[in-house]
Order: sequence, then C-alpha cells, then structure tokens
Amino acid sequence: MATLTFAYADSTAVLGPLALRAEPGSYDLCLDHSRRLSVPRGWEVIRLPGELAPRANADDLMSLADAVRRAGLGEDAPEAPLHVARRKGHLAVLADPDE
Repeated sequence: MATLTFAYADSTAVLGPLALRAEPGSYDLCLDHSRRLSVPRGWEVIRLPGELAPRANADDLMSLADAVRRAGLGEDAPEAPLHVARRKGHLAVLADPDE
C-alpha cells in the first residue's frame, strides 16, 4: 500500500510509503493502483523512496479483527479509570493514576 497526496499549486502528486496516520487530502492506495498511478497532463509525480507495503495476508487481517473485537468487548481496557486533569479544545491532559 502507498499514500498519495497532492500539491495542487505545483501540479504535483506525491506517492510514498503508507502513512502512519490519516491526514486530510491524502489517500491510501493498494499496491496495484499505486504502481499504475497516472496524473493529468502537465502534472509531475514524485515517488518517494521507501518500500510500498504489500497486501495484508490472512493472518494480519485475523489479528486486526481480533484486536478490534477485544477492544469492543473492553478486554484491553485499563484497570484504573483515567481522570482528565484539564482540557484545551479536543486535547486532554490525563492525571497520573499513581498520584
């Protein structure tokens, strides 16, 4: 898999290794589509160095599904409840449970 971003002002598409987090205006592509990428006339494609991730195998998908199931059932929840010390917008500072 790979992540595709655009620099519209420069008429440039940037294709690189799969990003670690989602960003607005970026798109994750499968390996086949990332290899066959084409852009409009006059645009440039920059291919960043790094290995493009292969497709996930069945074991990877089962591990992911199991982790989501455990999280949904609350099996991996922290033992002590977390207390919010203060908030600023959507960010929160968590109090240390040992203090």
